[in-house]
Amino acid sequence: MELSLEKTIIVYNPEIDGAKELSQKLCCSFENSCAFSLDEMPDSASFVIVVGGDGTLLKCARKYSQTDAVLFGFNMGRLGFLAQAMPNEIEKVVNKIKSGDFRIEKRTMLKSPTTGAIALNDMVIRGATYSRTSTLNLYINDIKLCSYLADGLIISTPTGSTAYALSAGGPIISPNLECFVIVPICPHTLNARPIVVPTSEHIKITTSEAPKDFQMTSDGQDACIVKNEVCIEKHSRYSKLLLLNNDCCHFYDILREKLHWGIAPNK
Repeated sequence: MELSLEKTIIVYNPEIDGAKELSQKLCCSFENSCAFSLDEMPDSASFVIVVGGDGTLLKCARKYSQTDAVLFGFNMGRLGFLAQAMPNEIEKVVNKIKSGDFRIEKRTMLKSPTTGAIALNDMVIRGATYSRTSTLNLYINDIKLCSYLADGLIISTPTGSTAYALSAGGPIISPNLECFVIVPICPHTLNARPIVVPTSEHIKITTSEAPKDFQMTSDGQDACIVKNEVCIEKHSRYSKLLLLNNDCCHFYDILREKLHWGIAPNK
């Protein structure tokens, strides 16, 4: 998959110290590029360099989901599963990008036909009353699977399996797989377990409780209220992420580094 640098932009999170300064340095490295704050993103771009954290990159992914823009992130946040390069790696990053020493991965996204909302990581469904549990009925292709008495449900992509879904007890899924994972949040039963389904499945969630309202959040950022039922399915578009060909940039390397897997406890 080719990368066009013809319309390169740098998007930075103005709430993060040093993000604006780093974006200005990046502008000097890419000819005719411009820097924009997170709230001033233009409608189109060919290559988007994101300066912030994973949350900043998720917002950019939703913004440019209808285009063929490729995204790359500099991590100035915490874990950085998506935004992987560090601020002190500008020279190495620029050289690798300009020499073509990278790969581009297509990441599955979610879409709700009910609201038009989209997400790269996950969609979280909760009942109308945020402070208490709700009975949520899960349908797969209009076939009722189960009813959960829980704080909510997480519908996650493989990319989002290392985010909220992981904290709620869901499995880690390789981003190369075409599937979704459905994870109940604090279910009031021991036999409620996460389930992995193909992306071809149509997911519907209803409730028998009054009022029949839902709170739906996309990527932990965009929230809305929905009545009666919520439908979720695979988005027709993919998010495209640029990954450098480093020695330790594979998904499993990132898991080991970020989650500290395989490290013996201190004596």
